[in-house]
This record gives sequence, structure tokens and C-alpha cells, in this order.
Amino acid sequence: MDKKEKTYSIRTDLAVEAREMVSEENIEIPGVELKEEVNDDYNLSVTKVRIFNEEGAKAIHKPIGNYITIECEAIKANDPEVHEEVVKQLVKQLQDIIKMRKKMSVLVVGLGNWDITPDALGPKVTNNILVTRHLFETIDDSAEEEDTYTKVSAIAPGVMGQTGMETFEIIQGIVSKFKPDLVIAIDALASRRTSRVNSTIQISDTGVHPGSGIGNRRKGLTEETLGVPVIAIGVPTVVDAATIVNDTMEELMIELKKHAKNGMDMMDMISGFNNVEKYQLIKEVLYPYVGNMFVTPKEIDCVIKRVSNIISAGLNILLQPDLGEDEIQKYLS
Repeated sequence: MDKKEKTYSIRTDLAVEAREMVSEENIEIPGVELKEEVNDDYNLSVTKVRIFNEEGAKAIHKPIGNYITIECEAIKANDPEVHEEVVKQLVKQLQDIIKMRKKMSVLVVGLGNWDITPDALGPKVTNNILVTRHLFETIDDSAEEEDTYTKVSAIAPGVMGQTGMETFEIIQGIVSKFKPDLVIAIDALASRRTSRVNSTIQISDTGVHPGSGIGNRRKGLTEETLGVPVIAIGVPTVVDAATIVNDTMEELMIELKKHAKNGMDMMDMISGFNNVEKYQLIKEVLYPYVGNMFVTPKEIDCVIKRVSNIISAGLNILLQPDLGEDEIQKYLS
């Protein structure tokens, strides 16, 4: 990829969007498998993208692995019934890619800046995680209670501007000292579709690169770098300004096509633009006025609280199954 292509690449952390940029249709891409499930009762969909070889990884620019996307518009609304269903779906999908066992040690990492609301998802989730590692230090080895809980610890390491340290350096130090069996990292993401902002949860077993969605590429938290499996959970909370205009332009073109008359050469030219070409044009036009701006909805404070509660509830039920589903209501209240 040359310098110009990097500058104009459409920013997204979602594998489902990376696949869409290759082909908007459900056309098979070598090395990539796509499965979709829809729950019409809650207007909820689950899309599973599996990249199983290097050809697929190169095609959509994502590492080999599994990517599960839960989409539901009501995630960002104040709808406890829908939130409960999303929690159940989150637990189900996590159970499919994590093989839990007794006395398992899990480190939950909340990535992001707790002082910036769109980036505070990770810290807010860790704040609601039921940590139990310290209890194992006081429980007798022969006690039966020890078998009923997962050994869970949690940390929100902040960002380099707050700590002066790379997130990777902090997590690597913790992992090397306490040797967890699994790391679960939660982070705010970037999307190329305004409709997916705050209404989508992505799960992947390929780890995470903090800050990659807004162009701040940091050393990744992956099984290769940390030496233990890393599960990533993310929610897109921002889009860049050009993406918003790109979505508007797409809708405008659709409407113009409906009313276009034969022989409109300008219309034919505009209609021939693909997504990347439209994005490049918009980026060039907008940059002098809005610069490298990212946009988030005005109700972001309430939405981040709701989404963080959904994820923390799902993780608590996954990691401490003996708590039962009654715990859902506690963490959604």
C-alpha cells in the first residue's frame, strides 16, 4: 500500500465492514467465510466472519481468526428488554469461542481514556467487572467455593498521554507477573457506517491494536505478543467526518438515480464512483475545513453507560456462571 492509499483508507475496526469494502454483495471471497443470523423479534442480527488463510487475510486486511458482530439499533436506546436479549446473545457468542474451565485465570483489560466519553467504554466496563482473584488468596485450597468462581482480575491502564507508558508495556508486565490463562480486552472502535455507531458489538479472537481506528497505531495485544490468548470486544463509538458525508452522498445518489433522465453524463460519472473514490473526494474537499475530525452522537454519555453495562453483564455471567441470569438485571439497572 503506497502513501496515498494509507492517507485515504476508510477507517474501520469492524471485520464485517472490511469485508463489505471488498464486496457489498454476499459474493464469496477466497479465504473468507460469512454466516448471518437474524432475530426479527428484537431486530437483532449476528454476522460471523471467519478468515481461515492468508489469502483471506490479505483480501480484507484483517488477521486470520473469527470475528462476530452483533448489531441491534436498540442497544443505544433505554430498552431493558432488548438489552437483556443482547446480553444473552453476547454470552452465547463468547462461549462459542472461549472454552471456560474451573479455576481459570482471566485478566479483563479496559482500554481507552476514561476522561474522554467516546473512548471511556473499556474503563467503564472494568469498573463493573466482578473481580475475584484476591479472594483466592484468602480461601483455603480445599474449600469447595474455590471451584465455583473464575479467578478474575481487571485493569484500566489508561493511555500514553496519562501514564507515559505504552498500553502494551503495562499489560505485558501484568501478564508476565500474574500469568493469566486468558486476556479479554475491551475497546472503543471506529466505524465506516454511521448506522453502526453505538449499535454494534464486535467479538474477535485475534486481539486488538489500541487506537488503530483513529490512526494511532500501537503495538497490539495479541497471543503472539503476550503469550496468552486474547479476546477483543469492541463497540464503534465514532466515525470520521468524511464518513458521515459519504453516507449522505450515497443516499443522495440513490435518490438522484430514481429521478435521473437519460443522457446525464455528470450523473453517470458520479454513479460510477466506488466507495474508496467517493471517500477520497470527500476527504480532499473536507480536510481544509474540518481537518482530521471524528464525530460522536450527542447522547454519547448515556449510550456509553448502557453499552458498558451490557458488556460487563455479559462478562460477569460468562466468567461467573454460578451467579445465574438474575445477575443480568443487576448490571443493567
